[in-house]
Amino acid sequence: MSAKHFINDPTLLVNSALQSLTLTNPSVALDADNKIVYRRPTDEPSQVSLISGGGSGHEPSFGAFVGRGLLSAAVAGTIFASPSAEQIRRAITSRVDTGKGVLVTVMNYTGDVLNFGMAVEKAKAAGLDVEMVVVGDDVGVGREKGGKVGRRGIAGTVLVHKVAGALAALGRPLDQVYHVAKLTAANLVSVGASLEHVHVPGRAAPDPNSAESLRADEVEVGMGIHNEPGSGRAKVELPELVGKMLAQLLDPNDKDRAFLNVNSNEVVLLVNNLGGVSVLELGGITAEVVKQLGSWGIEPVRILSGTYMTSLNGLGFSISLLNVVNTDIGGPSMIELLDYPCEATGWAAPIRKTTWEEKNAATREDTVGSSESIKPSGLKADATTFSETLTSGLQAVVAVEPEVTRYDTVVGDGDCGIGLKRGAEAVLKHLKEKSTAGDVVVDVANIVTVVEKEMDGTSGALFAIFLNALVHSLRVLSPGDASPQVWAGALKQSCDALSRYTPARPGDRTLVDALYPFVEVLGKTGDLKKAAEASKKAAEDTKGMAPSLGRAVYVGGSGFEQVPDPGAWGLASFFLGLAGIKPDEEGWEAI
Repeated sequence: MSAKHFINDPTLLVNSALQSLTLTNPSVALDADNKIVYRRPTDEPSQVSLISGGGSGHEPSFGAFVGRGLLSAAVAGTIFASPSAEQIRRAITSRVDTGKGVLVTVMNYTGDVLNFGMAVEKAKAAGLDVEMVVVGDDVGVGREKGGKVGRRGIAGTVLVHKVAGALAALGRPLDQVYHVAKLTAANLVSVGASLEHVHVPGRAAPDPNSAESLRADEVEVGMGIHNEPGSGRAKVELPELVGKMLAQLLDPNDKDRAFLNVNSNEVVLLVNNLGGVSVLELGGITAEVVKQLGSWGIEPVRILSGTYMTSLNGLGFSISLLNVVNTDIGGPSMIELLDYPCEATGWAAPIRKTTWEEKNAATREDTVGSSESIKPSGLKADATTFSETLTSGLQAVVAVEPEVTRYDTVVGDGDCGIGLKRGAEAVLKHLKEKSTAGDVVVDVANIVTVVEKEMDGTSGALFAIFLNALVHSLRVLSPGDASPQVWAGALKQSCDALSRYTPARPGDRTLVDALYPFVEVLGKTGDLKKAAEASKKAAEDTKGMAPSLGRAVYVGGSGFEQVPDPGAWGLASFFLGLAGIKPDEEGWEAI
């Protein structure tokens, strides 16, 4: 758990975050004294107003859901604490249009229910037409433990907001909006999980060794959105974790948690980020959830994945399932209401209804010629020697990965060695599975395809450009025998081609420092071993060389004085391997 924050004053944090909503959505205003975000008055037809809210720390819920087609106002408390009844009363009576009535939705937490309920009763006493829906969708705490309190409200609540908000925007009366909101809430189940508890700005950092703290290999299953514990802790990988969560949501034999019989032909899936999961990882989680839902016979008609209701920067996610049922109001359906357009910065679901319903499964086929169609060049080399020599060079790259990684950790982001190793291993696999043809152009072209597929980043792009240029240069020099001089000539032309795409030259502390000397000496001597040794010396000379290009420029510090350039060292190692010089031979010791 990190106790570091950019804003450590919780009051400043909440107030400034609320203010930001008026900057990103010009249709909303802020009552700063009462922490109410509300839609600005317009000349649009009057409609039922929707109000929700709760403690801060759940953003984008609730303030960022204020806008056309969604909430009319949201009331914020301090972090993880309910707003007061007076704040809520003001929102109902003075910050929304009450002409068509008001629907208040609140998540099932004692403080929220009491304060929102008190405000609703005061508004009713004042003669306003107000209804309230309490949402409890969390199955993380079962019936026995939940007792009279019932289920907690978590991320599924946003689906209630979306459905009810769309119906209100369509001009439907309060009784219909209230009915459909209750129906939606009754057909929701959710459960969360997290790798860590969160730290609230302004509070003392907890003891990492306390019983409350999660261990490095533990997951809290059923964790709430206020740091509350769930059904237990487990040491599981993602597939097993998702399996446990879906079982809590769907298993009809779990009498403590079988809150909903999900038997509809239409189910909506919401995978919600609790705040600290990367977009990349949330995508992987969503894919796993959808895959496992298939084993339950569920193919969601809508899949929402993103950040809807957080627990500050909680390193976790929640899964919500909405059982789509008939609204009994003669249309529109729940799905149509979910698809209805809205204008709120917190709602992220831009896929149109028609796109979902098309179920377009068409794909485009690869029309680029495969490697099988590469025309022979007539530039010959002994296939066995070519394969053995190249294998030796690639094995050297794999062997030197720890050194390259260590160097790149000092002057870069530590991925250079892994990237080179990944590319080398892919080509080694290719050589093992596919015999070389003895036609240099064909053999190199086949390798280029592997490099392009397996190596990414700057190094991958540089190698791909260089090798593609090498294929062209070798073809120009064909037919005949691929002598060292022919190779040197083709490599020189490839260096010239590479120079058109990068300003890197010897002395800039890049892999080019190891490339150019190899090509130059090979051309002059025709001796692979001398060329490799020249490359090694040039790579060694990058130690202490101030960087002009690459990540080392903005990493800064004095690391460049301590280690050689990682890319240059990796490439020099490849050339040494080509020449048959092993790491334990004199002349190739680690720096």
